[in-house]
Amino acid sequence: DMVAVLGETTGCLALPNLRDKMKHHPEGYRILQERPRIRLSTLDMTRLQGLPDGTLGREYVRFLVDNKVSPDTRMPARFVDDEELAYVIQRYREVHDLMHTLLGMPTNMLGEVVVKWFEAVQTGLPMCVLGAAFGPVRLSARKLQVLATELVPWAVRSGLNASCILNVYYEQRWEQPVESLREEIGIFPPPSIRV
Repeated sequence: DMVAVLGETTGCLALPNLRDKMKHHPEGYRILQERPRIRLSTLDMTRLQGLPDGTLGREYVRFLVDNKVSPDTRMPARFVDDEELAYVIQRYREVHDLMHTLLGMPTNMLGEVVVKWFEAVQTGLPMCVLGAAFGPVRLSARKLQVLATELVPWAVRSGLNASCILNVYYEQRWEQPVESLREEIGIFPPPSIRV
């Protein structure tokens, strides 16, 4: 909860920038207008589980089940007064697990740090920058070496190369292959390093 509060209270510069990126992109604009939510109540889990392996929907559900996580654990925005900006931070939170899926990163500390590096570059949110910078303090020397030499450079390059992750209407792309969506967004294939 405190991380979520930090994200809201320090995002005063990044959130308007993200909103503007969404407003100036056709798919992002539709998302802002329709304000879809990624919650268990809005997901047809049976349908998603029945999709072919490799599709966004199937791999997202696999990620949720394998890591015992739920989109319903994302705290609603409480400290952003502007309704539209509150939705932007909420959307960012709700697509976080999709970032794990697209980046091929687990929920362990190393995987979370890699996702935070990608999100920091993509969003400019101070809490992502802090997570990327201070998350590694609990990693072993071997994991730090892999992080510094392989994973961070890949995450930063992907974050810089990718179009805005909030401009993807994920709910309408469940049947799209993950590899195809990565290519469309501009995310480079994940390193073959086991994290």
